[in-house]
Amino acid sequence: MIRAIWLGLELKQPVVLGCSMGGAIVLRLAAEHQDELTGIVGLESSAYAPGRYNELLHHPAIHGGELAASYTYGLNSPHSPEVNRRENWWYYSQSGPGVYQGDVYFYSLDWDAREDIRRIDTSRCKVALLTGEYDYSCTPAMSEAAAASIPGARLTIMQGMGHFPMIENYPAFRPYLIGALNYVAP
Repeated sequence: MIRAIWLGLELKQPVVLGCSMGGAIVLRLAAEHQDELTGIVGLESSAYAPGRYNELLHHPAIHGGELAASYTYGLNSPHSPEVNRRENWWYYSQSGPGVYQGDVYFYSLDWDAREDIRRIDTSRCKVALLTGEYDYSCTPAMSEAAAASIPGARLTIMQGMGHFPMIENYPAFRPYLIGALNYVAP
């Protein structure tokens, strides 16, 4: 579907950016369509992220929206402004029953691109990875493992950031984003 958008819009060699599960998906896009892309920016990207699935996210005795929101609230950096961390909580509290559970089922149980990303040729498709130092969902070590499998990939661990840098503290995130974009599309 993502490829259909850039083809439908007749974009030539776009840069694709994704965060969290989207950060994982851009890795797959780079592996499968690297001749059509200038590059990717993966925020909180990992090729493998086991351990996040939780049966309680869709349980009749538990409000899944509040559980998901509270879990994701914890993924924010403790240094991010509280108002932004609460805004992120609100976003995640809004999903329908089972939606977040389905997302983490895919990301935690179905997703394994460790072999796929080895096919990425950064002379054809640049790769910049950005991961927050406080992210315990896609840890810096997970992003380091992904970067190590892609020769020429650039990894930056964002100081003071968690899993949602664009929501948590955009002014502090912006220089990291500009640096990554300049790397993949100078």
